[in-house]
Amino acid sequence: MDDLTPQDATRAPDRIDLSAVSTAAPEAGGCASKDTMREAARAAGKSDVLDRYAADYPVDPQAGPHDQPQSMCPAFGSLRVGLRMRRTATVLSGSACCVYGLTFTSHFYGARRTVGYVPFSSETLVTGKLFEDIKEAVEGLADPELYDAIIVTNLCVPTASGVPLRLLSDQINGVRIIGIDVPGFGIPTHAEAKDVLAGAMLQYARNEVKAGPVAAPRERTDKPTVTLLGEMFPADPVVIGQMLAPLGLAAGPVVPTREWRELYAALDCAVVAAIHPFYTASIREFEAAGRPVIGSAPVGADGTAAWLQSLGDTLGLPQAQVDAVKNTMIAACRGALDKMPIKGRITVSGYEGSELLVARLLVESGAEVPYVGSACPKTRWSDPDREWLEARGVKVQFRSSLEQDIAAVEEYRPDLAIGTTPVVQYAKSRAIPSLYFTNLISARPLMGPAGAGSLATVINAAMANKARFDAMRDFFEGVGTQHAAGVWEELPVDRPKFRKKYAALNEAARKAAEAIGS
Repeated sequence: MDDLTPQDATRAPDRIDLSAVSTAAPEAGGCASKDTMREAARAAGKSDVLDRYAADYPVDPQAGPHDQPQSMCPAFGSLRVGLRMRRTATVLSGSACCVYGLTFTSHFYGARRTVGYVPFSSETLVTGKLFEDIKEAVEGLADPELYDAIIVTNLCVPTASGVPLRLLSDQINGVRIIGIDVPGFGIPTHAEAKDVLAGAMLQYARNEVKAGPVAAPRERTDKPTVTLLGEMFPADPVVIGQMLAPLGLAAGPVVPTREWRELYAALDCAVVAAIHPFYTASIREFEAAGRPVIGSAPVGADGTAAWLQSLGDTLGLPQAQVDAVKNTMIAACRGALDKMPIKGRITVSGYEGSELLVARLLVESGAEVPYVGSACPKTRWSDPDREWLEARGVKVQFRSSLEQDIAAVEEYRPDLAIGTTPVVQYAKSRAIPSLYFTNLISARPLMGPAGAGSLATVINAAMANKARFDAMRDFFEGVGTQHAAGVWEELPVDRPKFRKKYAALNEAARKAAEAIGS
């Protein structure tokens, strides 16, 4: 590795140096294993990466493990972005169990792509051979006939031990090499990990544009474009494009993009619409390219009017032209909302980043929404939605935890709970109809007139099932819960002292294992 190490610098060792790590005291609160990995990563030279993530994706530093959002492994987000791109290879470096879980989940979501894996052992991790293995794998994979880019991702252990992906070549045989660290101890949610990769690719593409001519996108328009930031239902960009056409504008690419050349088109826009407001790294790249950014989205009548006005103000469009489009869209949205009203109390929670938009649409549809929780952080791009909701009495909770979302269900006793899998499970156990946000709400159009009535059918149908839930609850009444769940001739005896004893033994074993770095 001498050819990769600067002559005037000493490379950080590829190991977790436990002598440099102080294990968090039990009374300190928080998750000690995360703290240990975080301190190990800093000792191994990853402080700049962790500092950037802490600034981009902030959490309360005093929060314990039950005061933080619960999400799947964050690397799933960045993995999904890469797997959806054409001519893009993905390579993971991490523990075998983590890679298995990530690839299983990716194929469950229909990726149909091969995921490269560079395994490691204690020896290759400590000696630095792991980096050499990654380098060799990437060099063997870099075929310009097959790929435009290769994405290499360090998971928790390689990140904590300082595996230096920054030392990989920027390109091999004309294939771009993008190396990112996506540790669970540095990035709070998988939604924000999408931004990690999107931002890294935008930065690379922006530097390419500065260096000279780049490939033209497959589809080009002679109109100024609006880049759409954040994943959305496939019909939504089409609907947004129809709203923009009378303003002399066109919908640009959706970031994260589906192929590399779309990144150039995304950067070559008139304005960026932060549909999902937590894409901090991506926004930084757009602002570095001199592109203005607006928040919120054209959701519901009020949201559509405010978004179009913000667009007009940012681009200096004639007010009469903006008003004409606003009036048309407001009438269309209100017509759709009036045809498909929603009556009932609904709590909303999720980790996709569009929770506030869904809550706005529900409120405009006539629903009572006392609470909306998002695992994503508050940003200035989410302020328009937050302010609109709070003005109507909605409690908005950023960085919401499972415990907070469940507490909202208990407090407000909604007619319908929209949330993550455990929230839905909890609500159904109490005979409250519920819908999984990601698969049943995010998978529907939200923008403009098309989105105005899209949620009503599924939501009204779910709320109409309340009688069925009551019947099931009554039917299973008396079968017991927790230790007494089931039908018994003799009811099992609860032994809380045993549970307490073995919980203490398990905690002691966990701390002992952590102390030796396993």
